[in-house]
Amino acid sequence: MNTDTVRSILENISTGKMSIDQGLEALRAFTFEDIGFAKIDHNRATRTGTPEVIFAPGKTERQITQIIQRMSKAGSDIIISRVDKSTYNKLKRKFRNIEYNETARMIVKTVRRSKPIVPGVIAVVSGGTSDMPVAEEAAATIEAFGGKAERIFDVGVAGIHRLLSFHDRLRQASVIIVVAGMEGALPSVVGGLVAAPVIAVPTSIGYGASFGGIAALLAMLNSCAPGVTVVNIDNGFGAAMAALKIVTKGKLKSARR
Repeated sequence: MNTDTVRSILENISTGKMSIDQGLEALRAFTFEDIGFAKIDHNRATRTGTPEVIFAPGKTERQITQIIQRMSKAGSDIIISRVDKSTYNKLKRKFRNIEYNETARMIVKTVRRSKPIVPGVIAVVSGGTSDMPVAEEAAATIEAFGGKAERIFDVGVAGIHRLLSFHDRLRQASVIIVVAGMEGALPSVVGGLVAAPVIAVPTSIGYGASFGGIAALLAMLNSCAPGVTVVNIDNGFGAAMAALKIVTKGKLKSARR
């Protein structure tokens, strides 16, 4: 439930279109809804500015369908992360106006949205093409919540001239998300070139000694470049949410009414 929904309920009560009991029933979604296999946090959008996001892995199609139905009824935007295309193909038969980003493996269904109030540009930089799914997850999340994502992909340190050719665009960004696997050096390089905060995202891309992203994670945690922070391996979504809260100064809810 978002603040638009709450305002509508209160206005309907004040004008007599809705009884107090009906209003109380509608406002019950302000806590959480227990549907057995899940407890849906309908109040999250009002509390934090962003609705609950559905993490698809481990959930059945039936479970995802029920969660979408309940969240839509409560007036929430729908975002489903890490969803495969076969699941999307089944869901699109049941729900209209859902959009699928195949690279990001993300479904977005906007219920209602006022004009975004997310200042600045968030740059999303990736080391290689293999890092694109994680980088695109970050970019798609930023856009789903009303932000502007500047994609700068495949500019890893193996060809540093590629990155340097985008120096001006990097300097104009309010926050920079840097996604890289292998040895994870790219965030340190970017951090040494710009004044903006850098959020580093290690990916699980790399040969055996990368240990599924642990080598990149440790390299990023040990960066000597000032202003570099690190999220978990492959966590493009988490990096995007952190960047959005930075550019909105912790008031992301003002971007979505």
